Amino acid sequence: MTIEPVTELGARGALRLPRARVVPLSAPPATYTAAVDRYLTGAGIAKSSARIYRISLTTWGWMLAGQSAPTGPTHRGAKPPAVPVAMIDDPVLPEVLAELAAARADEMDAHTVNRELSIARKAIGWWQRQGWTTCDPTIGIERRPAPPDRTKALAENQIGALWRLDVALREKTFWKMLYESAARADEALCLNVEDLHPGDKRGRILARAGRRSGSTGSRAPPMLPRLIAGRSRGPLFLTGRKPPSGTPTLDVCPETGRARLSYRRAEEIFEENTRLLANPLASPEDIEDLDGWTLHCLRHSALTHDAEGGTSTPMLLARSRHASVRSLERYARPGVDAVARHVAERDPAARRTAPW
Repeated sequence: MTIEPVTELGARGALRLPRARVVPLSAPPATYTAAVDRYLTGAGIAKSSARIYRISLTTWGWMLAGQSAPTGPTHRGAKPPAVPVAMIDDPVLPEVLAELAAARADEMDAHTVNRELSIARKAIGWWQRQGWTTCDPTIGIERRPAPPDRTKALAENQIGALWRLDVALREKTFWKMLYESAARADEALCLNVEDLHPGDKRGRILARAGRRSGSTGSRAPPMLPRLIAGRSRGPLFLTGRKPPSGTPTLDVCPETGRARLSYRRAEEIFEENTRLLANPLASPEDIEDLDGWTLHCLRHSALTHDAEGGTSTPMLLARSRHASVRSLERYARPGVDAVARHVAERDPAARRTAPW
């Protein structure tokens, strides 16, 4: 955006001081959807984050149109109504968004709505710097207090039972990769075949917001070659169907025409398959009323098991790709197996008596 001085003459011919006139760096896009595309390609958004950004900004597209964003299975493939990008500067919009955001916060978890709000504000700020908009209609929306992370590491027998589940090759490979690499699920889902290094059985992961990148530092699951099935490029984890129209090219395999597996669907599959494992005393007839594990359990379990095994703090930081030691505190919660070993090792009856 450039600022040009503009001089004006007063009523009696007196010269007024220059005032600033905002000149857009480029012609503003006609629609909100086009503005989102321009933002994702022009703002330097990391590949690992672009998919999440698009999903969040698509959600705001519904609310800009004065409608509630769909949730659950109806959200997949749904497209928001087309609205002009100038709608963002509508003086009525902040009140409308505040009501819709409050209603959405009642349906979704705090982490999701806070992430969506943060992404929307980043995008709007970028559009303002381009001179396309002047207002931020989200300014009156407050972040929701997030509950503390109560995730617990899975016990060793639970991890073993997970590997014995009769599921598809894609799921076995994906879950094993998350546990062995301690990667975030969204990071692993952003992997392409060309990101893998078959020689050392590693994959290149780009951390959130592009802060740092590097290898997963773990062996790839042995079933990975069967999953790739000779492909040389495209998303690593694919859906079993053709993508809906409008799917970004980066999320479509050029060799099979199938779409990249979404985080939402991957989470649903994992939760559905782990309901009985998470509730061992429940009856299979009640499976529809049970809650399974989340994908984050695999990353959390991997890092907790590393900590229980005496892994050093620098190595844990490298494995987790966290920037702060304080972020590791959530993983320093010994599980049932670790506590049992600790007690057994300190059992007086098991100690040897030193000779006199």
